[in-house]
Amino acid sequence: MDTVETSRSSRSDRLPAGVYLLGFSLFAMGSAEFLLAGVLPAVADDLDVTLSSAGFLITAFALGVVIGGPPFAVLSLRWPRRTALVATQGLFAVSVAVGLLGGYPVLLATRVVSGVAYAGFFAVASVTAIGLVTPDRKARASGVVVSGLSVAMVAGGPAGTLLSHFTDWRGGFWAVVALTVAGISGCLLGLPGADPDADRTAGPSVSREFATMRTPALWGIYAITILTTAAYMITFNYLAAMLEDVTALSEAWIPAILALFGAGAFVGLSIGGRVSDRRPHLALLTGASATVLLSIAMLAAIHKVWAVVPTVLLLGIAAFVLNPALYGRVFTIAAAAPTLAGATTVSAFQLGISITPVLAAVSLTQGAALTSVCLIGAALAAAAVPLVLLDRARQAR
Repeated sequence: MDTVETSRSSRSDRLPAGVYLLGFSLFAMGSAEFLLAGVLPAVADDLDVTLSSAGFLITAFALGVVIGGPPFAVLSLRWPRRTALVATQGLFAVSVAVGLLGGYPVLLATRVVSGVAYAGFFAVASVTAIGLVTPDRKARASGVVVSGLSVAMVAGGPAGTLLSHFTDWRGGFWAVVALTVAGISGCLLGLPGADPDADRTAGPSVSREFATMRTPALWGIYAITILTTAAYMITFNYLAAMLEDVTALSEAWIPAILALFGAGAFVGLSIGGRVSDRRPHLALLTGASATVLLSIAMLAAIHKVWAVVPTVLLLGIAAFVLNPALYGRVFTIAAAAPTLAGATTVSAFQLGISITPVLAAVSLTQGAALTSVCLIGAALAAAAVPLVLLDRARQAR
């Protein structure tokens, strides 16, 4: 009897296959974001542009995510979610393919389009995932979807870069197109055609979506998202440079240590997803506080290999404990109209990533040491803590 009950409990605790399909699709599309940085010099040489001009391709994708995602979410509001997911993946795959066939101007334009499609998919996928599970597993389901991004960071981007070196820089992106097409097939076969949580009486409402966006608590969560994302990404973005210049680590070992951050991110998402459904503010406070402490610890740890390895792993865990809690709070606050709120959350994450070069430049152009980026990260995470406490008090009221 106990064995039967245990088996039933295990099955009930398991998330639907559709949630994992969405995570795979996000992995496929997200790999393109992390792949370009690894092949940027080859892109510049092949397209006969400067390295800084090639860098605008990264900026173009980010602008597409930040600016285009929310409007696309509104335009697709009345579509069945499976239709929206397939359409955004199709647009993404086509835009990547067209960019590979054209020159620099075409590639630049299609990077914007693919950023819009990526943000639209991310937002609808998150809403779809929480619609497939019971309310007590919403943050966990969101965490599984977002974990596709951490797998893209730790495996997809590096694997695509490696493939591009054996072919040319386009090879990795053609693999992304193929994986995205596989994701489309998975969504068509593994997701319900009708939205299981659809409100048949009211239906989707643009006015309700915009009304929800006027909720002050929602913008508090967006502020926390921008601050905490920038806090850990500013250290991660300059980690390779610090490992080379300060730790004096061999170039061959740097990718392995960067991969530790992605491995930690995967663990953090798993922990955060389970904690955040019941105690989101515990996850937010723990993640933000740990990011402060680990960013400061990095100042000393970066000088010794034996110290930097666990610090990078723990920073990845602390950083991504936050993400399911952030999504959980957004979808709790915007429960009646989650699509636009979800799209804006994706934009907030991307904005947090995008501002890190600007913040780092302010410090580094003044002659500060490279490790000063860790202090900036600590300050950003610390600034998020009072906002988390404010949100907790607001929820208690």
